[in-house]
Amino acid sequence: MSEIFGSIWWLLVTLGLLITFHEFGHFWVARRLGVRVLRFSVGFGRPLWSRRDAEGTEYAVAAFPLGGYVKMLDEREGEVPPDQLGQAFNRKPVATRIAIVAAGPVFNLVFAVLAFWLMFLVGIPESRPLIGSVSGIAAEAGIEPGDAIARVDGEDTRTWSHAILDLIAHALDRDTITVTVENAAGERSDHLLDLSELPDDFSEENTLQAIGMEPWRLTVPPVVGTVSPDSPAELAGIRAGDRFVFIGGEEVPSWSWIGNLVQEHGRADQPLPIQVDRDGTRLDLEVRPRKERSGLFSSRLLLGVTNAEITGEQRASLERAAITLRLGPVEGLWAAVQETWRLTGSTLGLLGRMITGSASVKNLSGPISIAQFANTSASAGVSHFLFFLGAISLSLGILNLLPIPVLDGGHLLYYLIELAKGSPVSEQAQIAGQYFGLIALACLMSLAFINDILRLVG
Repeated sequence: MSEIFGSIWWLLVTLGLLITFHEFGHFWVARRLGVRVLRFSVGFGRPLWSRRDAEGTEYAVAAFPLGGYVKMLDEREGEVPPDQLGQAFNRKPVATRIAIVAAGPVFNLVFAVLAFWLMFLVGIPESRPLIGSVSGIAAEAGIEPGDAIARVDGEDTRTWSHAILDLIAHALDRDTITVTVENAAGERSDHLLDLSELPDDFSEENTLQAIGMEPWRLTVPPVVGTVSPDSPAELAGIRAGDRFVFIGGEEVPSWSWIGNLVQEHGRADQPLPIQVDRDGTRLDLEVRPRKERSGLFSSRLLLGVTNAEITGEQRASLERAAITLRLGPVEGLWAAVQETWRLTGSTLGLLGRMITGSASVKNLSGPISIAQFANTSASAGVSHFLFFLGAISLSLGILNLLPIPVLDGGHLLYYLIELAKGSPVSEQAQIAGQYFGLIALACLMSLAFINDILRLVG
């Protein structure tokens, strides 16, 4: 239940920030170009809160949070007093109208750059693209376990997220690419991957496995290093050196499984059966996990144990795999622009491939998935939430630029046609376009919502 409330809360925070910034772009440019703004609304429907400023603009927060709007003085929407005709949106030159409409998506891009810049200033923990095991196409190309991906077809890949985005794009196009890897000694070598050998039915989310790469993961044995005083573990009789064998009747293959198994099978302050191995003797114990907050709306069940020391070899691999990207103000700003450019290219490429059918429409996500991602990223820390905000803001900006009537991109299309033909698009054509746009948008939202439901049940 706490996860549901957390997801709803962080979804509202995310939408509130991004919608406000998007609509502020329209609002700010409209006022600077002499258009009177009647209402600035975050959300649709009945206002929950509103007030007016000295210039008569109403600011409102409405009940339905999935969007917002800026209502400007316009003769097409009502009678305009003669002395205010110069402030009407429809009376402005087409270049002015283009600037006002384009300002929303542009402000989304600006927000993305700012979010990524702050992320780099704070520092974000990342995983270097270190390979754990290889098979198939990767093995045939000569890539070996322990290699780290340094470049994909000429593009630097400092993290797994960069490497995966690049590999997915080339895999969908069935390209032959050069992957540069670096071994533990720091030596680099180039390897040719023929992605035309990929099966026709491979899914984008399993691109790495289809190519034959598994990310390196530290496997820590489920052996207790320390037990906290007065913790559920100590009260249950667990000692340092004990090895977890079963939790809730399920086998414990490594230390990373313990937390998930406790959440799955345990209840706060209720007995949870466990089995440990102590010096070759198996002991059946009962532990009563303790609930502790791990976020504003989230909590976890804890036992109060830490793992035993890892080996020197494991520590060296962990230090090689784990990095923290922390940059100064100037370097961080340039990196933020590069990150925005990289994600813009990946998003547009994926959209194009979905249109042509080479990528699955299952990649579309709706409000449920966004809420889950928001909660997960917020729980992971400030830098992860900043990355999430930047990525969603970028997606919102790109979505709004699609040439679909009712979206900003549809209005821009009308104005570009007006520039070309020298007169506005007819009212009948605009009305027909509105109906088409509403149907198209409803289909997109329905498809995204269906994908969300399938992810939940699947």
